[in-house]
Amino acid sequence: MPFRHNHYVPISYQRRFMLGQGKYYRLDLKPETASSGSVKYTRGDLHHWGPDKIFAEEDLYATKWGRVLNTDIEQFFFGRLDHEGPAAIDFFSSFDHEAQQFDSDQFAAFVRYMSVQKLRTPKGLASFTAGGKITDKNEALISLQGIQNIYCATWTECIWQIADASESSTKFIISDHPVTVYNRACPHLSKYCQAANDPDIRLHATHTYFPLSIEKVLILTNLSWVRNPYQNELGMRPNPTLFRTAMFNFLSIQVGRKLSEDEVLQINLITKRRAYRYIAGAEKEWLYPERHVSTDHWKKLGDGWLLMPEPRLEHMGGEIMIGFKGGGATSFSPYGHRPGQPGYEDETRERRESDALERFKAEWAMKYGPKYTAYNNEFSGRLREDSEEMTAERQNVFDRYHRKRH
Repeated sequence: MPFRHNHYVPISYQRRFMLGQGKYYRLDLKPETASSGSVKYTRGDLHHWGPDKIFAEEDLYATKWGRVLNTDIEQFFFGRLDHEGPAAIDFFSSFDHEAQQFDSDQFAAFVRYMSVQKLRTPKGLASFTAGGKITDKNEALISLQGIQNIYCATWTECIWQIADASESSTKFIISDHPVTVYNRACPHLSKYCQAANDPDIRLHATHTYFPLSIEKVLILTNLSWVRNPYQNELGMRPNPTLFRTAMFNFLSIQVGRKLSEDEVLQINLITKRRAYRYIAGAEKEWLYPERHVSTDHWKKLGDGWLLMPEPRLEHMGGEIMIGFKGGGATSFSPYGHRPGQPGYEDETRERRESDALERFKAEWAMKYGPKYTAYNNEFSGRLREDSEEMTAERQNVFDRYHRKRH
């Protein structure tokens, strides 16, 4: 019977992390214990296999009604997503502001694909069923289709950053749960990360990242965290409602960031620690980032800013106005509030964020220097370098904040 060998990480996606070879390396982080007679032993943890054998389970998506086994969910639901997904991933993997690549259909296909990818893995299904107190597999698979867009609005309103590992000899690895969630205040052994749990993507300091290829990674950061990275990491972002309309600005996508070798190792370390059981990579040594990374302290990765976008490209404001052909208009706040909703206008929050954002820009400039670490296409400009005058101004801001603290 076809459609019973179910890949929860599609083969087409896995091939993006290979170097042209037919096989790559899979590491089992929880190898099973077996026995031969009275002798117990641990199965081997490292395998050199093709993607057809990796990240798959028999009948993972099959429903059973009495004695009848049904594979329609694999064939028609996941099958359609896996057919649309590669083009959407290609679109963002090669995204270029110079080419004016704005395609709302590819955006919609991509965020839906990524949302379902987070739900469909053994880790995602375990988290979903535990959170919804679902005990029946049929119910879980049917319910999953109904909530397939659960993460889309929140991610749409994040700061999007596409970072590049081309200057690093180490490249990206993937896990059995490739849509990875990191919050610096939630170490991998904390209550937020136990069993199949992930930190809520709506917590201020939560980043979501998704490797697009062996050299590209998409990093999504909550706007509230970029504007104020001095607040409680575990506070909830403004307007945390999941299912709602949201607006996306292609011009604000940050590109051009070149990751160092150590930054790639740190990202791979997060991938490994947030995996459910398996990771895979084109080179065997890439599966052991802890051997070479400069720090494995969860809160100090990148001095606490590993996944942060370039803050000097960000600004206050951001309300989006929409006019309609037949007349009338509507608008969205930067956090997706609609006119009349609580939080649509919040002068206290805006003042607090504005002050914190300028402080963050100053500290970032002191750490990384005048050259921007990325660029976008807002205001028709590719901003790559800061001026000497602006650097001096931010030095004054930096000094002023440190005088307050001391």
